[in-house]
Amino acid sequence: MTWRRQRDEGAQEALAQAAGRQKTDPQDHKIASLKRKVGRLEGEVNKSRRVIEIQGNLSALLETLALDRTAENGELK
Repeated sequence: MTWRRQRDEGAQEALAQAAGRQKTDPQDHKIASLKRKVGRLEGEVNKSRRVIEIQGNLSALLETLALDRTAENGELK
């Protein structure tokens, strides 16, 4: 084979390929979407855990204040 024929065959192969970007795999798109969703949900779970922790601390504080108030007044529960 001569180099000209090889060049021409290479050009024909290149022209036979589809122009533009390769199409993305729908499964890759779904995986990326699910990863974003997991990240968002993990953030919501962390926020909920923090709220529950704060509510527990607030409840303990209010109970302590209530006990102190009853102790000051000489009242028993």
